Amino acid sequence: MAGGSDAVESTTLSCAKCGKPAPLQCPKCVELKLPREGAAFCSQDCFKASWSSHKSVHSKSISSSAPVNPGEQNAASENEGWQYCLRKGQARSPKLPHFDWTGQLKPYPISKRRPIPAHIDQPDWALDGIPKIEPNSDLQHHVEIKAPDQIEKMRETCRIAREVLDAAARVIRPGITTDEIDAVVHEATIAAGGYPSPLNYHFFPKSCCTSVNEVICHGIPDARKLEDGDIVNVDVTVYYKGVHGDLNETFFVGNVDEASQRLVQCTYECLEKAIAAVKPGVRFREIGEIINRHSSMSGFSVVKSYCGHGIGELFHCAPNIPHYARNKAVGVMKAGQTFTIEPMINGGVWRDRMWPDGWTAVTADGKRSAQFEHTLLVTDTGVEVLTARLPTSPNVFPWLNP
Repeated sequence: MAGGSDAVESTTLSCAKCGKPAPLQCPKCVELKLPREGAAFCSQDCFKASWSSHKSVHSKSISSSAPVNPGEQNAASENEGWQYCLRKGQARSPKLPHFDWTGQLKPYPISKRRPIPAHIDQPDWALDGIPKIEPNSDLQHHVEIKAPDQIEKMRETCRIAREVLDAAARVIRPGITTDEIDAVVHEATIAAGGYPSPLNYHFFPKSCCTSVNEVICHGIPDARKLEDGDIVNVDVTVYYKGVHGDLNETFFVGNVDEASQRLVQCTYECLEKAIAAVKPGVRFREIGEIINRHSSMSGFSVVKSYCGHGIGELFHCAPNIPHYARNKAVGVMKAGQTFTIEPMINGGVWRDRMWPDGWTAVTADGKRSAQFEHTLLVTDTGVEVLTARLPTSPNVFPWLNP
């Protein structure tokens, strides 16, 4: 994917720290519209090493700006944030885009991107929105067997991701906005020393995905308040110690109708049944057969456009894990592999449509959709759920009560 207008040309700019060609740029300098010279860096290491001295240019720029009255200042901040997202996060509009909405839900304006402290290790898309290593990696074509030290990092990162999702689950209630949920995810991730992997990944503007009602996946947190009777999926990924941990759950908001309760519980059961089959020697394509069988028995359909994926030092890599029947996934499971299973189950037809923001996938008929996800490790004897619920996880699913 091509970079946006803020992308830095490495052939014309040099690192402010060491003078090497510089493909990265300080996001605060971009926000303040400061000159690119002196704001470009060759790596995260040079950026962090320069931070204590470099940040002074931000305060100088702010203090040297002409004073404005409070009304003008508020108007300026509203123009920078709280607009509608377009072009996969690369553009904003003050007006609701025209679209043949499939259900009752419509997008609301989104806030500005949340900042990341300089001491946090960041993936290579954090500054300019463009993954560099992932698209061309050999791990897009063969499934990595993780070394013991990688597995231990995955365990640690996935536990953090679980704790972050649990923090989000505790605040879900009627009246809270999905932007406020995103703030909880962002702050909890930073507090644990991690980076929220979705943030600026291919220009995604927020730190988690929040998918409400007919949204299948990749919903962008915005200013809409959750309403009594909604369902909302929160999808969290954390980058920590060089690896990613990914999970999501669908939650009830207040009093939810019986049909939505059945859909969410069925989706949970689809994931559990799929996980129970994971062990060395099982074909990846078997996962889709298991999920499709259970969902169709309940009268629901399986989304085909999105699938589970390999994960580790890369956010997305081989294998692909389709969730539907008669899929063409290749390969068999082996001990040491890590991947996600994340079925998306619809109350109506399986087909999806894309909103004008370029991220939000919704059901074609406007009926509700639910999803659950875990990051898994194939062991010698079966499977370890790296993002498993903890004894401290909130008790939000009635069917888990004894």
